[in-house]
Parts: sequence; C-alpha cells; structure tokens
Amino acid sequence: MESEEASRPLRMNRVRELRENRLMTQAQLARKAKVALRTIHSVEKGMNCRMDTKRKILLALGLRFEDRDKVFPPAHQLDPSLN
Repeated sequence: MESEEASRPLRMNRVRELRENRLMTQAQLARKAKVALRTIHSVEKGMNCRMDTKRKILLALGLRFEDRDKVFPPAHQLDPSLN
C-alpha cells in the first residue's frame, strides 16, 4: 500500500516537507536517523547522498524503504515545471 504523503510530484526531494509535517527539527531527524545534522541540511538542500543514508532518513520519518523514489526521485522522474 502506497503512502499518500509520498505520492506527490517532486522538485528535488521531499525530506524537508516530510520532516516539517512531523513537527521535527533537523537535529531531531538527524538523531533519529543516526546521521550528522550537516547531512540532513545537505539532503534538504538537494545534495545527493548514499542509499544507506536515504534508508536511514526514510525509516526515521516512518516511511518504508520501498517509497524511496517518491521521496528521493530518480532524475528522470523530476517535474521540471516545479523548479
């Protein structure tokens, strides 16, 4: 079953939107995902990250790893009209 929250068109990634929907700070997400605060900041700015980092962030947000392309879309799935 697909998460309704993870099915909208994307600009880069939806980490910031999903984090804010959960009323989490960047620091809280970093702690929960066991990654550096700087990593969360970079990811939210659109920087690429390793698949393991994506997995940690997704799980910390309460999402399934299978939803990764809806949160971190491949380049061919980005909607250029949203940039």
